[in-house]
Amino acid sequence: MDSGVDPKRPAVRRPKRIRAQRAESVLEIEWQDGHLSRYALAALRAACPCAECRSGGTRVERSLPEDPLLLPVLPARSHELEHVEQVGNYALQLIWKDGHRFGIYPWEYLWQLCPCEEHRAGLAL
Repeated sequence: MDSGVDPKRPAVRRPKRIRAQRAESVLEIEWQDGHLSRYALAALRAACPCAECRSGGTRVERSLPEDPLLLPVLPARSHELEHVEQVGNYALQLIWKDGHRFGIYPWEYLWQLCPCEEHRAGLAL
């Protein structure tokens, strides 16, 4: 009997708990597998995936790189977090104090942005 699960495709990573630590300027995500990711808010703002941030507020280039993680990182404006909203069951939308609210951060993108030693060494991916 077919289970419908593709063994070649990695399981979708989902958060178990999300906490904004505004006093520390950190967003914490505890993943279902127990891994804890602590993101500096300034780093998340700099990595905002929206078209405005990726293109510097100008027209988006027609030829984008194959890997969306290789998009250029532009200087951030405000990294003070107003609040966090979940988008469906696949992403977070971060609302910044300067009103910027266009970046939608899918779980997989956040997982790959994790700054921990384990991820930087390539062991947890």
